[in-house]
Amino acid sequence: MKLVTFEAGGRLSIGAVEGEQIAVLSGAPEFASMQALIESGEAGLTAARAALPGSRRVALNEVRLRAPLPVPIQMRDALCFEQHLRQARANRHLFGRAPARIDPADVEVPDLWYRRPVYYTANRFAVCGPDDKIPWPWDETCLDYELEMACVLGRSGRDISVADAPAHVFGYMIFNDFSARDTQMAEMAVGLGTSKAKDWDGANAMGPWLVTADEVDPAAGLSMRAWVNGDLWSEGQSDTMHHDFADVIAFVSHAQTLHAGEVLCSGTVGNGCGLELGRFLSPGDVVELEIEGLGRLRNTIGQPCAGLRMAMK
Repeated sequence: MKLVTFEAGGRLSIGAVEGEQIAVLSGAPEFASMQALIESGEAGLTAARAALPGSRRVALNEVRLRAPLPVPIQMRDALCFEQHLRQARANRHLFGRAPARIDPADVEVPDLWYRRPVYYTANRFAVCGPDDKIPWPWDETCLDYELEMACVLGRSGRDISVADAPAHVFGYMIFNDFSARDTQMAEMAVGLGTSKAKDWDGANAMGPWLVTADEVDPAAGLSMRAWVNGDLWSEGQSDTMHHDFADVIAFVSHAQTLHAGEVLCSGTVGNGCGLELGRFLSPGDVVELEIEGLGRLRNTIGQPCAGLRMAMK
């Protein structure tokens, strides 16, 4: 099922996309929200499938799609694609962090990265959805998109094994981790990681829908593409992950409990952002991400606020 959260008449509801319509799920506690459906487990999915034939329909173009999980209970973003890691580091000269571009093959990758799918905890309150406008952050000059896939957990657990991890996945969706690269390069010099570079209202775009795990296999080599103003900028494949989602789930759950509804992201596919390509976004740009089987997520970049400056930049 392609599950959506949508707004109509000022109210949020959930449903399943069928062609150009949404089959509305309502009338039961497990249909109160996407989080409620996820927490209801397999019984909830069974109830949803049974409810679809007789459910009310609304046209996709008559409602506003929101992020499938408007406020996730937790979000983490890993770094699973080696090509992205190498190519992003090769272009640090764009920010004065190296005298010239480095051949990606010569970039030194820490040995720990090959053994652990390292991640950062994202701002779960900074989520936006399909067709939402992305605010331009501060006096940034190198705003970037990032072409990623996200999995949503359907079961809680701790110390989950790699073998058991796939059973914990509820579904998958597209994720765009918008990044302020000027700010990121300045912050990374401190050594603590990113801060405001990935943390402003609307920076985490997801959608357009959440596809249940029975319909998607990231290991199948799903095509991943990004367009800016209709021009194809990025192409990649999901099966180029060095660490797959089972690895990520097992690593993140070590010594801590994960919960149904948590969002775990893949990090950027190789060639999947402007930093790797040496080109960045401008105000008014339309960014579209597409992953085979997961739909297309479109967002428009907003205009900078006149006179706005970030303190202590």
